[in-house]
Amino acid sequence: MVTYIHYKLHNNVKKKFVLCLTGAPKPKLHYRKEVEIRTTLQELSLYFIFLINLCILTFGMVNPHMYYLNKVMSSLFLDTSVPGDERTNFKSIRSITDFWKFMEGPLLEGLYWDAWYTNKTLYNLKNSSRIYYENILLGVPRVRQLRVRNNTCKVYSSFQSLMSECYDKYTSSNEDTSDFGLKQETEWKYSTPNSSSPWHWGFVGVYRNGGFIFTLSKSKSDTKNKFINLQLDSWITRGTRVIFIDFSLYNANVNLFCIIRLVAEFPATGGIITSWQFYSVKLLRYVSHYDYIIASCEITFCIFLIVFTTQEAQKIREFKSAYFKSVWNWLELLLLVLCFVAVSFNIYCNIQIFLLLEDLLKNTEKYSDFYFLAYWYIYYNNIIAITIFFAWIKIFKFISFNKTMSQLSTTLSRCLKDIVGFAIMFFIIFFAYAQLGFLVFGSQVDDFSTFQNAIFAQFRIVLGDFNFAGIQQANRILGPIYFITFIFFVFFVLLNMFLAIINDTYSEVKADYSIGRRPDFELGEMIKKSYNNALEKLRLKKPQKDEDDKGMKGDLAEQARREGFDENEIQSAEQMKKWKERLEKKYYSSEIQDDYQPVTQQEFRELFLYAVELEKELHYISLKLNRVMRRISALQN
Repeated sequence: MVTYIHYKLHNNVKKKFVLCLTGAPKPKLHYRKEVEIRTTLQELSLYFIFLINLCILTFGMVNPHMYYLNKVMSSLFLDTSVPGDERTNFKSIRSITDFWKFMEGPLLEGLYWDAWYTNKTLYNLKNSSRIYYENILLGVPRVRQLRVRNNTCKVYSSFQSLMSECYDKYTSSNEDTSDFGLKQETEWKYSTPNSSSPWHWGFVGVYRNGGFIFTLSKSKSDTKNKFINLQLDSWITRGTRVIFIDFSLYNANVNLFCIIRLVAEFPATGGIITSWQFYSVKLLRYVSHYDYIIASCEITFCIFLIVFTTQEAQKIREFKSAYFKSVWNWLELLLLVLCFVAVSFNIYCNIQIFLLLEDLLKNTEKYSDFYFLAYWYIYYNNIIAITIFFAWIKIFKFISFNKTMSQLSTTLSRCLKDIVGFAIMFFIIFFAYAQLGFLVFGSQVDDFSTFQNAIFAQFRIVLGDFNFAGIQQANRILGPIYFITFIFFVFFVLLNMFLAIINDTYSEVKADYSIGRRPDFELGEMIKKSYNNALEKLRLKKPQKDEDDKGMKGDLAEQARREGFDENEIQSAEQMKKWKERLEKKYYSSEIQDDYQPVTQQEFRELFLYAVELEKELHYISLKLNRVMRRISALQN
């Protein structure tokens, strides 16, 4: 080992000496420790400005009134009971009779507010309806139905004499596009779907646009008569698979649009499944002074995006394929992609709002399809939410220089292979139990009604949220066996194995750090040091470096004398320490680098003397080790 160290040491000195004499080509830029610290602090400061700007931008999009507007509207149209039956509302509709009661009761009363509570005339504006006196109904509500054709499914031969009609579940191929019923008004004639409007993803199907449509009247009495006539003429038949009720509101007090969709699905099994969507969005972006502050943040965001894109392009050009070996670089690229997608969504939404909003507000006698605008605005909001999530995650790149964060990242990188192997074993068992639960309890327990629900139900079992009574009632034998074995293998065995893998790896990393393996620098210490230097330059704090060094040297020398070292050894150690400190100031890294820099003759002389002293010390240590080995051999003999 000593011979190997001597060889590497002389080899490095020889390399520098040859470069000094022959003159090497200009090497790549080699950053010193101080330069790296300064660069990291500058990047961190710049990124904090970007993050603050992004937070102002994103939180400016969200208004606390959005939640209250959704809550008020949902309580009005979902929780209001049918007259004469306090247990029936839109959420509890289960039959066609209940559906028509809701249409003639809570829906009709909720849409038409034409008088104050003292029965005085509420507004002078013609053809105006204001829900809860504050929310203007935009245009008129629309009711839309989708149907399926007869004989879209096959009836078993033994039952064909009992059933001559068969209506399958809704698909675009099974949809009935032929006129039915009275075939006079629009509600009896099929309307072709609009290609720009999004499809609706319901509980039992995915529904496209178009269908059999009618719009309500501005008059409450006319609308009520319309509902009565449709009910008497059997507008809802066995072929009906879904009915949409769409309308939009605008509240000028908080500058918010509320787009409401009530959905009643008629599955092939019979009955009705209800669902709803309430979207409160801010389509008029720049109205108040605060909105213009948000606009300035948007411009700043675009400037940051251009700067960061330029920086990453330069890094890719400089490092080429080595750039993609870092996880942080992949995070940078992902963040840039999300930012560009968010900007694209923002531009698209603003263009669509500019083109459609004026047309939708022109004619108050027609239905205003704000659902299209709200749909894309919600997607834009989701993209922004994901972007700011990864923007906060990127902070770990800068605080990874901290000892604790470095231990965490090192632990995760070391145990990654073990975690991947464990994950394969875990999910094999997990999906086996999910399949078992779906097949055994799927027809009776809501948590296991689909395979996806069974997977999430098992995750909830691990977290302590489970319905054991339902499982036991579904199957008195397999239910308890499934539950007990799942808890034992997954909760007690596999999860504890996962924790043991991380705990053992963390113990190893912590042991490595305890013997000196740690980050090149800790950002917190560097910030503190820079702060102290600034105070010393401003003469607000006295420099203590020299006094601390003298006191430390005296303490070390006194400790060495107490441990039995002679004066020559102490002086030699102090001389070695001086050389080491002087050389460390000039050379950033103690590791052997491939890109050597030219050195002067004085630097070469200091390196040579330093190497000679190291050789003496290593020779001295080698002699002591030989003596110890000889004594051990003598004792054994």
